[in-house]
Amino acid sequence: MPTNTLPGRETHEQPATGPASTDRRRILGLGRTPHGRQARAAWILAAPFLALFLAFMLLPVVWSLLMSLTDTQSADLRTPLNVSFIGFDNYVRLFEDEQFRRALRNTAVFVLVGLPLTLAAGLAAAVLLNHGIRRFRAVFRVGFYLPVITSVVAVAVVWKTLLEPRAGLVNTVLAWFGIDGPAWLADTRFALPVMILMAVWRNLGTVMIIMLAGLQSVPQSLMEAAELDGAGAWQRFWRVTFPLLRPALLLTAVTTGIGYLQFFDEPFVMTDGGPLDSTLSATMYAYKQFGNGNYDVASAAGYVVFVLIIALTVLQFRVLRDKD
Repeated sequence: MPTNTLPGRETHEQPATGPASTDRRRILGLGRTPHGRQARAAWILAAPFLALFLAFMLLPVVWSLLMSLTDTQSADLRTPLNVSFIGFDNYVRLFEDEQFRRALRNTAVFVLVGLPLTLAAGLAAAVLLNHGIRRFRAVFRVGFYLPVITSVVAVAVVWKTLLEPRAGLVNTVLAWFGIDGPAWLADTRFALPVMILMAVWRNLGTVMIIMLAGLQSVPQSLMEAAELDGAGAWQRFWRVTFPLLRPALLLTAVTTGIGYLQFFDEPFVMTDGGPLDSTLSATMYAYKQFGNGNYDVASAAGYVVFVLIIALTVLQFRVLRDKD
């Protein structure tokens, strides 16, 4: 039976209040429940970070990926839509460039030599501070960690001064023993090893602190049980302590490896990639290409380093993660 409505009175549709509407509001976190209010507050508080992340992190990353697939040059910044899509030609050009291959070799040597040395030196320092050195332990901790918090540019300048061929302290001390020291940073045989040595000295403090925390978390009951079973000091370390240090070792290996794959400051300050590109790194190659206006090649080089970082990290997780 039809219902009559009074003249002049309008009818309005009531908002949907069924299960479907409730589910949508719950998914969006817009309900009036305490959980909904918390969700709104979380999004409001996260909004400034998300805006900055999108503007200064995600957008440049995506844009650089697009540039690596085009022929973008510095002259194209005013007309970015006029560039041509060339696919992976920039990556082919990279690996055909002998200078880039040399930079990759230098980076590989820096990582494959510097990373194990840093981990070994940091672990040795942690063991000494945990067992061997009792007096002035805090002083040694600060001394080992001080290079980490010092500006890498300041450290590089100091090392460059120490290694001066004529007035540097290193060659001066060698001269006391009748040894004619080389021009360390101008010789292709010594420039990269010197930078590896400096990186190990500067970064072992971080490894030491993390390893020391791992050593102090090893249950003393396990060490005492191993000693009662007749295990010597080396066996206790290798069979009991070292397996329990896997999480700390993985953390330091991943973070240090990522840093070494991106090493830039040392050659930039000390040698500018020389002599004869013997200290040129992959990131420095990308920097120089960017400075020359080759934004396409520079972006491609940056993504090659990115892929290497992912590959090294995955390898370290597969090797060092706890099997249990």
